[in-house]
Amino acid sequence: MQLAHPDHSSTTKKFPLIILTDNIIGEANIGSIFRLADAFNIHKIIFTGSPINLKSNRLKKTARSTYKYVDFEYMEEAAGVVRSFIEKGYKTLAIEITSNSVSIDSISYENETKLLLIVGNESAGISSELLELSDKHLHINMFGENSSMNVAQATGIALYEITKTLLPFPNK
Repeated sequence: MQLAHPDHSSTTKKFPLIILTDNIIGEANIGSIFRLADAFNIHKIIFTGSPINLKSNRLKKTARSTYKYVDFEYMEEAAGVVRSFIEKGYKTLAIEITSNSVSIDSISYENETKLLLIVGNESAGISSELLELSDKHLHINMFGENSSMNVAQATGIALYEITKTLLPFPNK
């Protein structure tokens, strides 16, 4: 029997993980990232580049109200934001296929306490400047002809793989 929302029991795990979007512009993708941030109970989303349109019906429909309570902010320029998190001791992970990327499922995150996950624009991916600032480039193993997938789906897979071993914030 399928459970209704009130019947679903969820945990209170909150993960020390921030998503930084590098100029994601698709309203359905933005809505999906809000929903994923809620599903995986991450700390925050930082949108950079083009401003997000919270009045968009497509974003609202896809997000299913999660944009009302998921912590997020908008910053125009991404590189400065990434540098500030590096200064605060965050490890930066970029989801991008590069010449030195490693499979996202080959790493354990259990010793990490501050992670910044960078996801890229629907067409251009992550900027070269942000890739240079990243501690690691991670890719998702793919087996078909195409070499990339939708940013929201990639974000969901990344959150799943990372939270399998990432320890949540300590209970307070």
